[in-house]
Amino acid sequence: MTAADTTPPGGLEDEAYAALRHELIAGGFAPGDRLSIRGVASRLELSPMPTRAAIRRLVSERALDTTAAGTAVVPRLSRAQFTELTGLRGKLEPHALTIAAPLLTQQQFGTLERTLAQFEAAKLAGDPVGTQRADTEFLFTVFRAADSPLLLSFIETLWLRRSPLFWEARWVLLGTRSLHARHADILTALRAGDTQGAALALAADIEHTAQVLLTEHPFDDA
Repeated sequence: MTAADTTPPGGLEDEAYAALRHELIAGGFAPGDRLSIRGVASRLELSPMPTRAAIRRLVSERALDTTAAGTAVVPRLSRAQFTELTGLRGKLEPHALTIAAPLLTQQQFGTLERTLAQFEAAKLAGDPVGTQRADTEFLFTVFRAADSPLLLSFIETLWLRRSPLFWEARWVLLGTRSLHARHADILTALRAGDTQGAALALAADIEHTAQVLLTEHPFDDA
C-alpha cells in the first residue's frame, strides 16, 4: 500500500486526483516542472478530461501554481517557506507516530521492515527513485496506522510541498551517509514499545535533513 491508496471513491476524476497527488507526495516531480494535461495523462495512464480536473483541483488547493499562460507548475519553496514547513512537520509527524504506535499490527511491522530494507538497498545502489519511494512508504505506513484521516490529510498537504524539493535535492540526500539512519532507530523503538524514543528519532530526522538541505541545497532566494 502506498500514500495513494487512500483513493476516494467517485469516478475517474477522483482517481486522477489521487494518482497525481500521490506522484507529488512520492517525489515524482521537481520544483518548476510544468504539468501539461497531455503529459500527465500519458505518464499516469489517465484520460485527458479527468486529468485536467485533477490539475485544476490541485491548483485550487495551492499544491500547484499556474503561469501567466495558465500552465500548471510545481511550486518552488523559499528558504523561509521550507523552514516553516519543517517546523510543521516536526510537530505533526511525531504526533501521528505517537497515536499510531500502540495500534501498529504485526503485518504493519513487517511492512516497515521490508520497506527499510528496500530503502537501504536502493541507497546503496545509488537509486534515487527507490530511496524516495521507500522513504515515503516507511513513514506513511506509520501515519496511516494512526487511523486519523484529518491528521493524515494535513501531513499529505505538507508533503505535496516538501517532496518536489527533496526530489530536486536527491543527489545531496543520497550522498549524505547519516540521513535516514534514524529510520532504523524509529523501528527499533516502536518494536520495543518506546513511543517517545521513536517520536524523538523522527523529529531529529526531520530537523537534521532540513539542516543539510538549508546548508547544501541552493534556494532561489538565497
